[in-house]
Amino acid sequence: MTIPTINLSSLKKAKNSVIGNPTAKLALAHDDAFIEMLVACINNPSPEAHEAQADIRTEAAHVIASLAYGSSDALRTLLRCNAHQAFLYAISLFRPTEPPKLKAAFARALRVLASTIAEEVGPSQWGLRTSSEIRVEAKAALDYLFQTDILDIYLPLLADPWTQTSMNIAQLLAAGVRTDAHRTAVTNWLLPSERLKEIKGKRGWEKPDVARVPSRQGGWVVRALVALLGRKDAKLQEAVLYAIACLAEENASVAISLAIPSLENEAPLCVVLSLCKSRSTEIRLAACLCATRIVRAGLAHSPLSTTDDSPVLTVMYVVNRLIASESDAAQTRMKACYILSGLVCDNKELCTLAAQRKSLDKLAALITSITPSEKTAEWEQDEPESAALIAVASISMFDDDIRSQVTDKLQLVPAIQTSLSHTHVGVRYAACQCVRAISRSVAVLRTNIVDSGLGMAAYQLFLKQDEDRRITFVASTVVCNLVNESSPLRDVLVTQGLLPRLVQLVHSGDPALRQNGLWAIKNLLYRCPQAIKRQVMDALGWDELPHLLMDPELDIQEQAWNILRNVADKQDDVAMVFERLGADRLLDILADAMESDFEDVIHEAVCALANLAHSTTHQDLILSHPRILPALHKCLVDGTARIRQPAVSCIEELVKGNPRSRQALHDVGIDRTLRHMSVSSSPTRTNSMGLHGGLENDVRSHARDALYGLEHNADIDI
Repeated sequence: MTIPTINLSSLKKAKNSVIGNPTAKLALAHDDAFIEMLVACINNPSPEAHEAQADIRTEAAHVIASLAYGSSDALRTLLRCNAHQAFLYAISLFRPTEPPKLKAAFARALRVLASTIAEEVGPSQWGLRTSSEIRVEAKAALDYLFQTDILDIYLPLLADPWTQTSMNIAQLLAAGVRTDAHRTAVTNWLLPSERLKEIKGKRGWEKPDVARVPSRQGGWVVRALVALLGRKDAKLQEAVLYAIACLAEENASVAISLAIPSLENEAPLCVVLSLCKSRSTEIRLAACLCATRIVRAGLAHSPLSTTDDSPVLTVMYVVNRLIASESDAAQTRMKACYILSGLVCDNKELCTLAAQRKSLDKLAALITSITPSEKTAEWEQDEPESAALIAVASISMFDDDIRSQVTDKLQLVPAIQTSLSHTHVGVRYAACQCVRAISRSVAVLRTNIVDSGLGMAAYQLFLKQDEDRRITFVASTVVCNLVNESSPLRDVLVTQGLLPRLVQLVHSGDPALRQNGLWAIKNLLYRCPQAIKRQVMDALGWDELPHLLMDPELDIQEQAWNILRNVADKQDDVAMVFERLGADRLLDILADAMESDFEDVIHEAVCALANLAHSTTHQDLILSHPRILPALHKCLVDGTARIRQPAVSCIEELVKGNPRSRQALHDVGIDRTLRHMSVSSSPTRTNSMGLHGGLENDVRSHARDALYGLEHNADIDI
């Protein structure tokens, strides 16, 4: 489809041809010459056109916006023609006399481009989407849109008196902000004039009025959005609520500013909560998401036990009703489920509160109403089902009683198992998250998950070589639970291809999959027979273990040391470790780990050393190594209680099992440090009890035992 001349008539014809017509949109997307003319028209309309240039530019913006909607091919062409830059340049030249319709059209087109670009980059705001072929190009464009000098161009339009213009910029923020970096760029942004005031206000000899600092109350953008919230335009309010939600996400400073009233007005959070009760379903959803983001970010500053829980209860009440409403659209119920999940995710108190408010009952009713007992060709409702399953997984993450409610009272295991084979990646992912959550319960793991075949169904998903990487990741967390000491499936999985798949993950280039692969191996090795240990380590490779112990990724090191710790939990196994790794190499790497700056690596390394010290036949090797005891002493002096605890246990083993240990320990000053620890468990911390008092007392008790062994069985004067 080639359009030889750009004029008002041809533009309207092009716009009408692509609306609701993917074939026509694809044809235009491949017409590079037309796209280039169209983009050029934004700033330089054809001088031959008889119509007003503003009308042509406005219509060209509408065509570009129509093309950008839902077509990766069209977006690729528009990006290569720098359509987003063309609009930004045009907006930067806006005059006060610019026609309002033109400003609104350009703001809308920029918003559509930004939101489409952001959706290609991800993460998706509602559920999962497949990876994009143009993600690299799109990411570069999205980063460009959030540079400070680019924000200077379009963010001032939030204060435009024309509602359509300010609304589109709010929608741009709501859809475009996907990362912490972009969120920070927007919330820190100030008008150039205010930026200058802020810089001047920071001069050392001046004391500015804090109430008048431009960055107060969450920054200029947040203040502008809050001001727009007061207008009685429903579409504008919805856009503003979603924009504030994006900016408040995991942003404590913004959340706190929104929860505090000013001298003149009530707290913006109060306004948001009042909109949760709006007659408009769209506004209720947006307000609930906004309140959720504010509350959750604020909880990082103040725990729930010290704050008012009425905002949480308000959101739960509204989303529960939307989830349970059969008259509402599937999209509405889907969003309500995701909002509920976001509200309670990773917070045990909120999960308990959701269970008390019967959220699980509503979710279960939704899931069972749209999930067939077995896979069928007509099974199409993927979005609400995946959202409901995600919410169930979030609520079930911490409490065994809640997990039992999911499996026994609500009978959701068949629906979860069926969903593991859904054609849509989001449903399989959500079902896997449910299995992950409920398999954390030993009781559920021993009964429902084994008896129903749910565990094996999730395991088969884990084995699939062509599965979506995100599902493989969640399935690998399920496997970590399925191979723990209490699982009846532990030995079964070893005989059904588990080890080659785990080793494959360990050798993959994906850090998260590597870590989970090692985590599963660690769980598999915990208190297992030596025959299984040999089988696992032969599969992983004894030669590979030292490389993992020194991996550049500290999380990988931590898991590798935990693996070594679990292998060496008995004297015979310690002998196997020294034999296969070699004493000098093993102890050199161990000393490096104990001198690490990463606490978790130090902890696992010291625990591994404590296990190695159980073997009396290998204690001389430990005592004679030039770096081990000095590193152990440093752990006693500088380490936290969780590091000092295994360090003292290691010393106890050396004192009990080897008379020659006393001189070696004395030479590095460990005996003197133990005396200090017998009074205060930390030789350098006089007030270190706090929340870890029980652990500190345990460290002190073991330090006294170790010191007793040194002083009463010593053959030297200490």
